[in-house]
Amino acid sequence: MPEGDTIFRIAEVLRQALLGAQITRAYAQPRPGLRRVPDLAPLVGSLVSSVEARGKHLLIGFDNGLTLRTHLRMRGAWHRYRVGDSWRRPASQASAVLETATTVAVAFDVPEVELMTDAGLARHPQLTALGPDLLSRSFDADEAVRRLRSDGRREIGEALLDQRLMAGVGNVYKSEICFLEGVSPWRPVGELEEEVVRGVVATAHRLLGANVGGGARVTTGRGRPGQQLWVYGRGGRPCRRCGTLILGRRQGDGARMTYWCPRCQP
Repeated sequence: MPEGDTIFRIAEVLRQALLGAQITRAYAQPRPGLRRVPDLAPLVGSLVSSVEARGKHLLIGFDNGLTLRTHLRMRGAWHRYRVGDSWRRPASQASAVLETATTVAVAFDVPEVELMTDAGLARHPQLTALGPDLLSRSFDADEAVRRLRSDGRREIGEALLDQRLMAGVGNVYKSEICFLEGVSPWRPVGELEEEVVRGVVATAHRLLGANVGGGARVTTGRGRPGQQLWVYGRGGRPCRRCGTLILGRRQGDGARMTYWCPRCQP
C-alpha cells in the first residue's frame, strides 16, 4: 500500500503539472473495487487551484469550489502523461482522468474517487478523523503521542497503522520504526513509557520526511538494492545488526504482515 511519503511525492508531481491549468476533459469510469463513480463533468473549464496530500488521501482542488479526493488503497496509482503520449497501462484500468492542454493525469485502479464541495470536504468523515499528518508543516508531535497512548491495550504495531491516531504510516514504516526504536511491535502501547512513544513518533516523522524526494524507500541509510530496509520483507534472513533471524507474522484485524528481530526488539 502506498504510504504517506508516496502520496506526498504524487502530490508534488501533479502540482507541478496541473496547478493553474484549465481542465479540458474529465471523467471517471467503473472499475472493480471503485465504490462510487462520480460525474467529473463539472470540472471541465475550471482551473486547478491546489494539489495536496493529507495523510494517504490526495486532494485536488479547483477554482469552482470542488475538490477531487482519491485514496489509492493497495494497488492504486496516479500517472502523468503529456497529451498524445501512450499510457503505460490499459485505458480500461483508469478510474479517473483529468486532462489539460498539455497534461493527462490518470488514476489507475483507484478504489476511492470522490468529487465534493468545500462544505463536503470540511465534514468528510475520513478526513476529519485523521490524526496529525507526519508530513504536514504543522505536524503536532504532542497530539500524535497523546492519540497513540489513548488506547493502551492496542499493540504498537497495529496502532501505528491507525490513521486516526497519526496519519502517514503504512506497513513498511510500521516495521521499520519499531525496529529502529528497539520496540517489539507486539507490545501494548500502555506498557511503553511516554518517552518511548515519543521516540516512535520522532522516528516516524524523520523517516517519512527523509523519503519524500523519490526513488526507493530507504530506512537504513544505504541506498543500494537489497540494503534499503532493516526488517520489512526480510523474514527468515539475518538481522543486519545482530544476525538473529528476522521473524514475520500477520498482525491486527487487517492481518497485515509485521517483521521484527526478536533479539533487537525484545
